[in-house]
Amino acid sequence: MKKYLPILFVLVITFNTFIFAQEAEDETPEVSTVEALLMLVKEGKTKEQSENSKREAQFMADKNKQAAILAAEKRELARQERIADQLEAEYKKNEEILRVKEEAYKKELGSLVELFGHLQSSAGEAAVQFSGSLTSAQYGLERVDFLNNLTSKMSETTELPTIREIEGLWYELKREMVASGQVVSFETTVIDVDGESSTCSVTRVGLFNAVCDGKYLEYVSATGQYAFLPRQPAGRYTKTAKKVGQAEVNEQVKFGVDPTGPTGGSLLANLIQTPSLAERAAQGREVGYAIIFVGLIGIGIAFWKLWSLYVLGRAVRAQASSKAVDPRNPLGRVLKVGEENFKKDIDTLELKLAEAIMAERPSIERGIGAVRIISVVAPLAGLLGTVTGMIVTFQMITLYGTGDPKLMAGGISQALVTTVLGLLVAIPTTLLHSFTASSAKGIISVLEEQSTGILAERAEGK
Repeated sequence: MKKYLPILFVLVITFNTFIFAQEAEDETPEVSTVEALLMLVKEGKTKEQSENSKREAQFMADKNKQAAILAAEKRELARQERIADQLEAEYKKNEEILRVKEEAYKKELGSLVELFGHLQSSAGEAAVQFSGSLTSAQYGLERVDFLNNLTSKMSETTELPTIREIEGLWYELKREMVASGQVVSFETTVIDVDGESSTCSVTRVGLFNAVCDGKYLEYVSATGQYAFLPRQPAGRYTKTAKKVGQAEVNEQVKFGVDPTGPTGGSLLANLIQTPSLAERAAQGREVGYAIIFVGLIGIGIAFWKLWSLYVLGRAVRAQASSKAVDPRNPLGRVLKVGEENFKKDIDTLELKLAEAIMAERPSIERGIGAVRIISVVAPLAGLLGTVTGMIVTFQMITLYGTGDPKLMAGGISQALVTTVLGLLVAIPTTLLHSFTASSAKGIISVLEEQSTGILAERAEGK
């Protein structure tokens, strides 16, 4: 019995392993004897052998199928290789035929090759020129498409241009040449600065400029339309442009033409970019505005004083030629003081007349000192703006270097404009101060002259 114990132990372990492996599939009845255990092990072995036989049969079937597929692919590869060999032979044959055809084509062309080359280059250059020409808005963009198609056709060297196409190229070149010397007016659509389109009577002056309602136009190649310039040149140019649009046939008018044309337009662009007087004054910033304000005040005071002295001088000259004393003018008041104190001693009369003249002097010279102060302060304020602008320039140089001059332009503009503004204020105010001072001095001289006459008359009467 003892010799069967190891075998029984192995069978129990095998039975437990089999029970755990098969418990998810179905329930196995409880084993109570060794004979039942042996039967169960035998059944499991038989089942495993059956499954292994099925797997082997499936593997052999798949193996045979893969072999069939491999044989079919080999046959297909061989067929494709035969087709490739046929195509390669046909390609070589066609290549030889193409070589022969090209030689025949070149032989037939002969000297026309150079001619067609010139035609192709002329068509390409004309297409580029016409795409930005002022006449494109009048004649349309169809000619540009025609020239581009002709250039593409000639570049392929598979088809020759027709006589009609060559004549079309000649016609477009001639029409553009004639248009360069014409001044014509026509109705077309124009884009304003707001992006809105409207119909306008456009006058085109050759290939240089086009105007509408006294405003210069530019040609927008993307839309094939004219558009008003975002900023127009000075008034004297737009005035002549308006005359061109309103001129009659064969009427000669002055007109500002940009000879660089619409493709360059550098002169008109620089003219537009030139700042106006208001923009130049704005470049002076706060100091510039202060100089202008003070200068206007000084000039206003000077003109007011010149007018008042002119009126006062007329009254004084009228009083000098009249025997009746009018106390409404300075000379009349001085003469009245002389009459009232004429019988007193000469020293008292002299003092009274001097006092009367001194009383009139402040009203005559009022405001002249302010004009003088402004004429002195204006250049000093300009110097202040110059220093401030240079400080701003040096700050820009410190922060960004000297690579971009536009960063320093603001400070330099302030430095130069304020100096100019200061001189522009100082020069006229200095002249006006000189005029007003001389006018006031002339009136005071008349008062002193009349006072001296009264004293001389009193001395003679003594």
